[in-house]
Amino acid sequence: MKPITIRDIKTFVTAPQGINLVVVKVETSEPELYGVGCATFTWRCKAVVTAVEEYLRPMLLGRSVHNIEDIWQSLMGSSYWRNGPVLNNAMSGVDEALWDIKGKLAGMPVYELFGGKCREGIAAYRHADGKCVEEVEEKVRGFLEEGYRHVRCQMGTYGGNFSGGMQVMVHPEHAPSGSYYSPKAYMRSTVQLFEHLRNTVGWELEILHDVHERLSLADTLAFAKELEAYKLFFLEDCLPPEQVPYFEKLRNQTAVPLAMGELFCNPNEWRLPVQNQWIDFIRAHVSDLGGLTPARKLAAFCEAYQVRTAWHGPNDLSPIGAAAQMHLDYSCTNFGIQEFAGFSEAEKEIFPGCPELRNGYLYLNDKPGIGVDFVEKEAAKYPAVEMDFSWMFSRLPDGTAVRP
Repeated sequence: MKPITIRDIKTFVTAPQGINLVVVKVETSEPELYGVGCATFTWRCKAVVTAVEEYLRPMLLGRSVHNIEDIWQSLMGSSYWRNGPVLNNAMSGVDEALWDIKGKLAGMPVYELFGGKCREGIAAYRHADGKCVEEVEEKVRGFLEEGYRHVRCQMGTYGGNFSGGMQVMVHPEHAPSGSYYSPKAYMRSTVQLFEHLRNTVGWELEILHDVHERLSLADTLAFAKELEAYKLFFLEDCLPPEQVPYFEKLRNQTAVPLAMGELFCNPNEWRLPVQNQWIDFIRAHVSDLGGLTPARKLAAFCEAYQVRTAWHGPNDLSPIGAAAQMHLDYSCTNFGIQEFAGFSEAEKEIFPGCPELRNGYLYLNDKPGIGVDFVEKEAAKYPAVEMDFSWMFSRLPDGTAVRP
């Protein structure tokens, strides 16, 4: 095999939708041959860029592009302390770029390198949110008209952080600013939302819902049991990673399908819930794991326990990262559903080759590698922005700071 080495590694931050996306480009000793990967940890993008440029790049210059597994393992141990989202995202950018290069060298899409297709299209879901049940219903019907059959339904984003006419939150004097919500009002309004949707839209709609860690352990169990009547496709992130063992109690007392994992970045976080079949869907964010190399292994581990994949695909994921996930969707027999935020026209110009959606299914373009390119000139039109962190500062009505 012809020796091809890493000549340079570059990082870019672009924000075509006001959300910082981090792209890593690995250039090689072969003229015109390069790969691109997603390293987007939008809330700490500067730290990721520094990790790539100051630490990973010096270690990798001159290394063979062929040895992806060896490079990944070497990088994982190179800082001694490991399995954190900043370093994992930095590694993901490099890892996905190397898989992109390998696919281009082979003249194949990456999913072919993973064993080929298990399906011809990738079922996707979108998000419908609103301030009242009628507004959510309107958005759901819009997605159904576009061909989607799965919709995540929220009312007031996460935790229903508005009164919804059901309860006026009373704060103590001198309460700090923050994103306030009432767990009890959130639970009641969500049940009313699902009852409304079943009565109006019907039972053909596959409903998903994200708790986003907003409830106590006892409230989570009561909420899950109450939602059984509405036959959800899954209920997501009922608990924070720190409380994963409580999923055993949920599994034993509710029939609602459970999804978990968008905050996972350490194998010890997903081992028990998968191995004990406490969850039905793994919701990991591929770049938070460290890229395609560890995500393939996680998917295979989940397959052994009949846990399906539902990779985290929000709008703070570049089209490169979205396509990388879809190569796994094509090639993993235990695929479940793909979260999809859509692509803006600006993103399509920056990232030519974006996957296409037709009648509720996503399709890759079958170009060699990941199939999505990166146009530096177009990306420069949308420089990095200062992110709005306000929604992260979640508080209960009495002002207690809680997880977002």
